[in-house]
Amino acid sequence: MAAMTVMAVTSVRAQKTADPSETDFQVTNTGELVRLCEASPTDATGIAALHFCHGFAVGAYQYHQIAAAAEAKPPLFCEPRPKPMRNEAIAGFVAWAKQNPGAMNTLPVEGIFRYLAQHYPCSR
Repeated sequence: MAAMTVMAVTSVRAQKTADPSETDFQVTNTGELVRLCEASPTDATGIAALHFCHGFAVGAYQYHQIAAAAEAKPPLFCEPRPKPMRNEAIAGFVAWAKQNPGAMNTLPVEGIFRYLAQHYPCSR
């Protein structure tokens, strides 16, 4: 009986550390953002994590558009035509981040901008 209790507690702890928790929403680097972006909707906070990821990415993208226009500088990246679906762009970002482990420790906005610059360069 004691062994079953230990196994159950260990299983719950392992599951809890695998699912994003509310404290995981304090993203300080690209790796933490990627973890939220790849959450499953069935995780305890999965839907909130996915919404956070999408909101963060859209906010960073829109900030870049406004800042680039205000500074009259060339943008770091350009929106392709046709425009990708948001889920497609997020999935591409997650795949790119996993292939570029050095980017995981950069600021989350820097990671997003690096991905966008590489995948959606402007014609110059």
